[in-house]
Amino acid sequence: MHALVCGSSKGIGKAIAIVLAESGASVTMLARNEELLLNNLKILSKNNSQNHAILVADMSNPILLDPVIQKISAANKVNILVNNTGGPPAGKLYNATLSELEAAFHQHLSCNHLLMQAVLPSMKDNHYGRIINIISTSVKQPLDNLGVSNSIRAAVASWSKTLANELAEWNITVNNVLPGATETERLSTIVQKEMQLHSKTEEEVKKSMMSQIPLKRFGKPEELAYAVAFLASPLASYINGINLPVDGGRTKSL
Repeated sequence: MHALVCGSSKGIGKAIAIVLAESGASVTMLARNEELLLNNLKILSKNNSQNHAILVADMSNPILLDPVIQKISAANKVNILVNNTGGPPAGKLYNATLSELEAAFHQHLSCNHLLMQAVLPSMKDNHYGRIINIISTSVKQPLDNLGVSNSIRAAVASWSKTLANELAEWNITVNNVLPGATETERLSTIVQKEMQLHSKTEEEVKKSMMSQIPLKRFGKPEELAYAVAFLASPLASYINGINLPVDGGRTKSL
């Protein structure tokens, strides 16, 4: 199996690349920071003689992604696509500018769509494909002060469900993994924002956030990665079109 993992320079994406490599897949890591990608390349498991690689691209602009899309299409070997990129800045939706909404749409939905189209011929040829989108629990329950993120995540979830219906005849499944509060740089940014908004200490903000999680702790990136590895495997062959929260039970809806 060959996996293309986006946003794999750090955080959840890096953890996914590591776990998929440990599971036996060859992994191509895609992100904009070449130095971090090269460092990650050194730590990916090669126990099954895998061939790992990197692709450098900025997901903020679909046009800038075009050279990478051409490389992916020419290689024609991807079985697993993990769409993952950093979330939009925090803030109230009513304050969002049109440019902020457009930027989020292109970074998340447009780029996901182009990458899907690039790997689709390979998946159809092999009659096997796994498209897994890292979104947010906000598709089930909007999160406070993340207005743009809430809006665009819902669009990606609907895009994913539509594809799940359209691609299933080629044995291609499309599913979403919904991270809760996970120990990443993005969580640190959200904590800092809350500290400023409410004049609280870091400890107070984190304690308040953890109090809303039944497990009373933040998630670890590898815990998200294990869910992705399962959905990417033949073990999940009859799971299609779902939203899987990995949030310690924080989301109150089913």
